[in-house]
Amino acid sequence: MSHPISQLNPKALWSHFTQLNAVPRPSKKEERVQAWVMGLGKEWGLETSMDEVGNVLIRKPATSGMENRVGVVLQSHLDMVCQKNNETIFDFDTEGIRMYIDGDWVRADGTTLGADNGIGVAAILGVLASTDIPHPSLEALFTIDEETGMTGALGLKGGFLTGNILLNLDTEDDDELSIGCAGGVDVTSSGSYELEPTAPDVLHVQLTIKGGSGGHSGMDITKGIANVNKVMNRILLVAIESVDFRIASIHGGGLRNAIPRESTCRFVIDPSDLAGFNEAVSNEMLRVQAEHRTTDPDLNWELTQGADPIEKVISEEEQELLLLAIQACPVGIHRMSPEIEGLVQTSNNLAQVSVTNGLVSLRCLCRSSVDSEKDDHARSIAAAFALAGLETAYDGSYPGWTPNPGSEVVSLFKGLYEEQFGESPRVLACHAGLECGILGTNYPDMDMVSFGPNIRGAHSPDECVQISSVQKFWGFFLEGLSRIPIKA
Repeated sequence: MSHPISQLNPKALWSHFTQLNAVPRPSKKEERVQAWVMGLGKEWGLETSMDEVGNVLIRKPATSGMENRVGVVLQSHLDMVCQKNNETIFDFDTEGIRMYIDGDWVRADGTTLGADNGIGVAAILGVLASTDIPHPSLEALFTIDEETGMTGALGLKGGFLTGNILLNLDTEDDDELSIGCAGGVDVTSSGSYELEPTAPDVLHVQLTIKGGSGGHSGMDITKGIANVNKVMNRILLVAIESVDFRIASIHGGGLRNAIPRESTCRFVIDPSDLAGFNEAVSNEMLRVQAEHRTTDPDLNWELTQGADPIEKVISEEEQELLLLAIQACPVGIHRMSPEIEGLVQTSNNLAQVSVTNGLVSLRCLCRSSVDSEKDDHARSIAAAFALAGLETAYDGSYPGWTPNPGSEVVSLFKGLYEEQFGESPRVLACHAGLECGILGTNYPDMDMVSFGPNIRGAHSPDECVQISSVQKFWGFFLEGLSRIPIKA
């Protein structure tokens, strides 16, 4: 029996999205989805190949009468962000996404949906499978590992593609044409700390802060969503002003490109101090909840006694240094663009805090559309953590995509949008890490634009895609393919 979502219109897109979401595809574990896409290409009798880093390329000749048009590269990434609610039992390595229809939206049951960038992948597959959609010669490029390192785009070599126009289908607002994006760098600060035996006759306690809204650490950075790693640190610093306690471990957040939603801290405390700790946390959390009542209405906390026995804790001096260093770490918007109104230029996400068994690992994603400012902001992050004696490494740096408002393909799709919908699209750069900037390093003459349907809550279990918007996007996409200009 077919899945109800596969019967939505346009069926050419939704049927492939349903099949795609049945294939596990975490970042860096794309073997099954690579094989599935390559199998489709070969089944359709199309030239299908994979480069040395794992990007899949499927070529399809122009339809009759379109042979003299400029060649087009259609590009989306195969991997997806894997996030779930704590109470959700789900294995991204082995299970397909459990989807359902909610009015005009498609959602997943307690996990990310994979609409980012699965809708783009499904749209491309729909065109490749078609026999009645007019199009120029196509190269369908399916990149890997976009969400955790951009290694597919970074590893793509010059000469693999021959098209002169690239349509990236990874934008999340259907009234937007993206013409630029931020670059990024992974910032990891790590080190060790002294452990001391737990004092006798103390309580073993766990503090949990949860219910943060989470979201995309680039696209949602303007919303003021609570970074729960910073909230936890704030609460601990306030509490330590009132009572003494000793931390054994802190675990918060996960993927670098997702705003952290949950954090736990295990600690020991004298029984006589527990009431004071509880009061300090309660008072400060009321303030935090008031500050984030709009952005994070479900933010809450709980204190659990009798947690697993704690044998060792951080030394008092190193505990203070660590909390102060995390407090000093910049998070959120650092600077808005002075040239492009409304564009975040530089930001940072403290994505993961891991303090356990004598080891500290603090993981950030620093983004900027200005490489020199990105590097400087990363140094600020490193300086903050140096206060606690941590060493910082930089990895996975990728460039931004410099906007070209005079682009011919942007002009084409802007005019088409105005014709179809009676209003102008928003033509802008975004604060996400689209692959266009990276691809442009080896294909500097390729004319590029990015667009897509309405996707909300990307990189969180609230992710959803709007059904009516997908219909709008599909018609716009196909009409654009039919209007690709004649070769000069």
